[in-house]
Amino acid sequence: MDGEAYGNWVSTRFITGPLLMAAVFVLIAVTGHVVGISWLVPLAAVAAALAALVAVYFTYARRLLAANGGGVQARVQQLVLDHLDWDGCRAGVLVAPSGAALDTGGDLAVPHSRTGGQPAGALDIGCGNGPLTVALARRFPQARVTGIDYWGESWEYSQDICEANAAACGVSGCTSFLRASAAALPFADGSFAAVVSNLCFHEVRDAHDKREVVREALRVLEPGGAFAFQDLFRLKSAYGTVDELLAAVRGWGVSSVEYVDTGRSAFIPVALRLPFMVGTMGVLHGKK
Repeated sequence: MDGEAYGNWVSTRFITGPLLMAAVFVLIAVTGHVVGISWLVPLAAVAAALAALVAVYFTYARRLLAANGGGVQARVQQLVLDHLDWDGCRAGVLVAPSGAALDTGGDLAVPHSRTGGQPAGALDIGCGNGPLTVALARRFPQARVTGIDYWGESWEYSQDICEANAAACGVSGCTSFLRASAAALPFADGSFAAVVSNLCFHEVRDAHDKREVVREALRVLEPGGAFAFQDLFRLKSAYGTVDELLAAVRGWGVSSVEYVDTGRSAFIPVALRLPFMVGTMGVLHGKK
């Protein structure tokens, strides 16, 4: 909707920084030519060209991600919701034909409709400017959706922008935002029926082992609840191998967990499949 401001994963500093470096190297090349340091000229010229190429790449990548460009950023975020197996209600709460709530203890094989089930809460960890929080609220208007983020100075995100985006989309009444660390969520065990996150866990500085951030996210999910997390899960330095990560998550007692490689999605342009862009991204999803 008009009025939304979700930003871009490629910050303008990734463009202005290399451009500034290119200008500096051009100046060095010119100076070397003027003062007669001939060996310095080609080296500075090559460095300037490389810096300019970096700026060109990130300009192109930013365009591909932008809503008014390729729209890839929104489509990547959408993968989280596409893999969230949730209907907006509490896990294990069904509705009998009479309309009375029926607690099945998480047994979803009971043949009763979920329509009209008890509304529940969802949590978006590392909400940034709120795109996933807003999308959840729009998809499940009966649910209460909470977005948390640390909103550090290195990112162009803020709680005010989140709240403005929610208002622009007409979901401010069923969303809330608060500052918190993903490594120590300020919620009791099992507080939410669904938990999502998009590109947050690897950025959590107060957690050396990023797998513990995943575990913390699962802690606040109720038994039988649904989760979908997208992050740099193929980054071995943060998570080990994907098989090791899946084994760890299964060891925490979840009922099901699967992994989907984001980089293999057909809509991802080749230019964005590099390791430092989408190449190591994946979606971890399942039920607790």
